[in-house]
Amino acid sequence: MEEKTKKDAWPDFRSFMQNQCSRVEYENWIAPIQCVKTYNPTTLQVPNVFVQEYLLENYQDVLTSFFSKDKNGKPLITFLIKKEGKERKKSLAQPKKSKESEYKNQFNNLYTFDNFIEGPSNQFIKSAALGVASHPGKSYNPLFIHGGVGLGKTHLLHGIGHFINRHHKKKKLKCITTEGFINDLVFHLRNKSIGNMKKYYRNLDVFLVDDIQFLQNRLNFEEEFCNTFETLINSCKQIVITSDKPPGQLQLSERMIARMEWGLVVHIEMPDLETRVAILQNKAEQANLKLPNQIAFYIAEHIHNNVRQLEGAINRLSAYCHLMHLEITQDVVDNTLNEMFQPPIRSKISVDRILYTVSSMFDVRESDLRSTSRAKEIAFPRQVAMYLAKELLEESLMKIASSFGGKTHSTLLYAWKKIAKQLEVDEILRRQVQMTRQNIETLL
Repeated sequence: MEEKTKKDAWPDFRSFMQNQCSRVEYENWIAPIQCVKTYNPTTLQVPNVFVQEYLLENYQDVLTSFFSKDKNGKPLITFLIKKEGKERKKSLAQPKKSKESEYKNQFNNLYTFDNFIEGPSNQFIKSAALGVASHPGKSYNPLFIHGGVGLGKTHLLHGIGHFINRHHKKKKLKCITTEGFINDLVFHLRNKSIGNMKKYYRNLDVFLVDDIQFLQNRLNFEEEFCNTFETLINSCKQIVITSDKPPGQLQLSERMIARMEWGLVVHIEMPDLETRVAILQNKAEQANLKLPNQIAFYIAEHIHNNVRQLEGAINRLSAYCHLMHLEITQDVVDNTLNEMFQPPIRSKISVDRILYTVSSMFDVRESDLRSTSRAKEIAFPRQVAMYLAKELLEESLMKIASSFGGKTHSTLLYAWKKIAKQLEVDEILRRQVQMTRQNIETLL
């Protein structure tokens, strides 16, 4: 017979999750959930289906530790989507917010430019975001930021909002997820007040939109978004959009893609080792955790998928050390974070992979890069490949050089110095090298 779930299972789960995930993740995905029935099956009320899917996709194993399981080993939980009518009734009972607070109080206080850790991989994109915030509607419009999960896109979006609120106090801003825009549109359609929504959005000075990829395959919503987009752009109002992919890879209409490519499209990459160390030390300081420098490097070498994982590692390490009254050592780190560790990137990169990626970027043959040809169209990409090989591989210079058709270590060192010096002044080359490096790591 199935054992009944304890009445305090949900509070216990919430307490556990507060120590396991970041504050932002907890506030966005866990805190809004309410337990409305404790006996089997447990019923959880969620704001929307996205929260339900996020919970099941990311924490199903944890849920089975707190709740009863069905015959398939899945948590015995049912979900109830919160009705808009109830939300509406609740909102009417609350004091009406002023227009000023409506525009100001929508940004995470932790996501500012001041606490965005800058490094070579994100220096350009932070400069672009700061340029937009300093002169909204006058440069880089729209600004389209794309990159993987947990790399800081939302942080930059909120950083822009905070900066504009502080330096352009009369500007009307709206920061919203694509899911929120869709929900807003559905609500106004049902209440036959779509005119009010259009008036609100099309009178904004700054429109900040997170996760535009969720607009894919939603033609009716896309059309309304595109109309709003065009109205704001034509009025020289600032738009900033984030996505997990560049515009050309999104399943959206050609019209929408063309609009998003009008301005500046920038890619945010995973921070390099030194920047990851700086992020870890910053998060540790916020958590009042003493993190030795060598331990920070050790963690940064083994966690390199996204910044959110770095923050999660510090939260987990902090909770464990404080509860167990332990100092941070490598053994403690291994025991606490072992399941989060990934193989070091460098250990999986080879000269062959570098040559393949460089040949694709510069449209030359791999065999030419290994040859003795001194033609400029061959020699320069070869030097770029040598530069990347020295940067990414931990082997001796002699061994790396021999992979380039028997070149000497002095030739490799000359190529590295030449490219390194040119990167300081050549923005186009810097972007090419960054994209090549990203492609090398993406192929792993």
